[in-house]
Amino acid sequence: MQITIDEYANRFKMSKEMIRAKLRAGRLPHTVVDGTTYISVEAAASAAPAAAAPQRTTAGAVIMMYQKENAELKRKIGELEAKIDRLIGDKEQMLREERDRIEGIYVSRDEQLKSFLELVNAKLVQEGFKLAAQSSAPDTVDTPSYADHTAEPPAPLPEQIELFSYLEAKHFSSSEKKTVRKRFAKAYGNDVRVIQQNGEFILDFSKYDYSDLLAR
Repeated sequence: MQITIDEYANRFKMSKEMIRAKLRAGRLPHTVVDGTTYISVEAAASAAPAAAAPQRTTAGAVIMMYQKENAELKRKIGELEAKIDRLIGDKEQMLREERDRIEGIYVSRDEQLKSFLELVNAKLVQEGFKLAAQSSAPDTVDTPSYADHTAEPPAPLPEQIELFSYLEAKHFSSSEKKTVRKRFAKAYGNDVRVIQQNGEFILDFSKYDYSDLLAR
């Protein structure tokens, strides 16, 4: 029985290129009639056992191909793991630098706050010494008395003073105190004049004017 190359390829599940290669090598008996090649099926079937050996070679080649692909995959996995390790290391370094930067900011602010508190304390001590000196100084000069004078003029307030102490010294009423404190609380964080220390607002008359916030 003789069949064409197409029929042979469909029947034995082979590619046409492989069939033509076998025809050129003389491994398949065939005849050519009017330009059409016909393959003898009986002769090809009898020659089939001899063709079993190349299949083992093909299986070995497939195994080698898979081994090569596995080696390539392992290499790529190793590169990816190394890249991930580098990324993790870079991220950890960034986090450490950010932590150091934030700690530096807090240290700087602590130093500024410490300097400010030392300045306030020095001012208070200085004012205390002044008041003590004034109270202990002897009265050597007679001051004129007036009929409408009923009390001594109040002592000058320090340049830096707590808001509560200022309001008390200026005899603000309870409602006026609440109004003023609300103004300071609203301005806190937006107005550089409004400073808070230990939960209490601090007035610094040596630097700022608070007439708008202290209006009755």
